[in-house]
Amino acid sequence: MDTHSSIIIYNVTVYSENQTLKNGYIKLTNKKITEIGEIHQYVRQPKDHVIELSPSYKVIPGAIDVHIHGVNNADAMDGTAEALKTMARTLPKEGTTSFLATTMTQSNEAIEKALRNAGAYIEEQTDADAEVVGIHLEGPFISPKRAGAQPPTHIQDPNVALFQEWQKAAGGHIKLVTLAPEQPNGLALTSYLKETNVVASIGHSDSTYDQVGEAIEAGASHITHLYNGMRGLHHREPGVLGAAYLRDELFVELITDGIHCRPEMVKLAYDQITRERMILITDSLRAKWLKNGTYDLGGQPVHVNDTTATLADGTLAGSILKMNDAIKNTMSFTNCSLEDIVKMTAENPAKQLNLFDTKGSLKIGKDADIVVLNENLDVEMTFCRGTLSFQKED
Repeated sequence: MDTHSSIIIYNVTVYSENQTLKNGYIKLTNKKITEIGEIHQYVRQPKDHVIELSPSYKVIPGAIDVHIHGVNNADAMDGTAEALKTMARTLPKEGTTSFLATTMTQSNEAIEKALRNAGAYIEEQTDADAEVVGIHLEGPFISPKRAGAQPPTHIQDPNVALFQEWQKAAGGHIKLVTLAPEQPNGLALTSYLKETNVVASIGHSDSTYDQVGEAIEAGASHITHLYNGMRGLHHREPGVLGAAYLRDELFVELITDGIHCRPEMVKLAYDQITRERMILITDSLRAKWLKNGTYDLGGQPVHVNDTTATLADGTLAGSILKMNDAIKNTMSFTNCSLEDIVKMTAENPAKQLNLFDTKGSLKIGKDADIVVLNENLDVEMTFCRGTLSFQKED
């Protein structure tokens, strides 16, 4: 196709930023969205490449996965450009067009290697794949009491000087940090993150409700994978979970595989937190899109069956959840609409990462990060910055 031509996705339901168009079209030109309208408004140009579908097909903004470790036998901790390239090429299959390469608790040397690699990759990546829009540093500044699948031997207290070194190694691309603010120096690091426009997320934390309040005062604005790796809800101590429910300052991640939390708890969270603050994540491992078997996570063997990834002792170790399955599950568990899903998979993460001027909704002038879903909500096509990155085979 001529590089100067435009792509028109025609006769579809378009979930644009401010309205849903039942018989709509969307035009992509030079990596951007250049027109959105109803089909009777479309004026064909000589070089237009028209993809005509039917209104049962739905066009939504690509998902932004702010918490993902790996996929298709690649992991951010591999510390190679090939690993990130594999992730970026695979994720459009599930409707993800942007993501934060997520590290985990490991040795300082292993973390720094992963950060340097991701920072360099971000500077050199191409438009054809899902875009790495930054790095999520998950650990090592977490609570040993809430380690989950993070290796306890490498957990350490929050450290501003060490974070500064790592941010420099990453080329300034660390955008989100999961930490336990109740640990020594936790509030100091939280404040520093806020000052430097990095999202401070409370996760793998044994914080009390009041300690979460102190962290919010210091600048925390995010909760890592709700329910998992945190002090739970008690009627005399609301904990991190209670704060996630009640504090409007917090965006809240949720893994909706039905395993990390029961479907009823997804509905409870959605009803309490609402689409205004919820962010759907996968927290997936290298085993996603692979067969059942044993895989590596931070030097630990992880056993994967059809739905679940666990350590040898049965501890949940990330997920193998695909984003479009997260969408289907969430709609099933909560009865929410696709408009609500767009808010939780695209708009909210874009706003939290300060990307909403270019991503997170279908609007003229924004990046052409677009997903076409069929009537079963399966991914038919994904465009990353105007390039067709995935097309479902018949």
